[in-house]
Amino acid sequence: MNREYHKWFSPALQRDMELLVFGHSGRAVLFFPTRTARFFDYENWGIIAAMSQQIDSGQVQLFCVDSIDAESFYNAHIHPHDRISRHLQYEQYLLNEVIPLMHQKNGGGYLETAGCSMGAYHAINLALKYPALFRKAVGISGRYDLTENPGDFKDLMDGFRDESVYFNMPVQYIANLNEETLLAEIRKVEIILAIGETDPFLYSNKDLSQLFWNKEIPNQLYIWSSNAHRPHYWRRMVPMYI
Repeated sequence: MNREYHKWFSPALQRDMELLVFGHSGRAVLFFPTRTARFFDYENWGIIAAMSQQIDSGQVQLFCVDSIDAESFYNAHIHPHDRISRHLQYEQYLLNEVIPLMHQKNGGGYLETAGCSMGAYHAINLALKYPALFRKAVGISGRYDLTENPGDFKDLMDGFRDESVYFNMPVQYIANLNEETLLAEIRKVEIILAIGETDPFLYSNKDLSQLFWNKEIPNQLYIWSSNAHRPHYWRRMVPMYI
């Protein structure tokens, strides 16, 4: 299996950023890590190995990016306005630094986003905001409104609300999205959501799926037995949906 390590100083984030590439061709997948996790965790958890057949046969090329969640949404030491601002800097890193690398390394023209847990939020949110860039988006065990507090999970904005927060919470902005040009682009993206039946994020997935249907956006929602919010589940789910 082709494996590449990349590191550079990011102008958008003003810090070094690292990522791993697995595979040599196929669908180029921007693969986001879980909550505050690292770019190497999917490899350590055996999820890359679970994808080895698709990777080695040239069907899929994974670009496993790093997370800065600890500097943005999960940074309780800064104001929520600064948290969302840091997230938007991360978005610029992805758009202006990572995606050009994906095009350089792949050249197939098929870009996909995917992620588990917090990575699912990043994958779905980015694809919905920039649907012209992507052909597919996969969210596994995801939470799609970070201002809600399901179960033991807190509102990551601590009650703070502004336009930047709103336009980065899919459950919020999809409900009111009426721009036909953007909706038409989103309808071209294959959207897959997968979640456990006892996962506290189940209702976020159901809500988002229904909002998609309300806007005539095709999507697939798969509900697994139990919580299904652990790497041993993701080793089965990722090859199935990505």
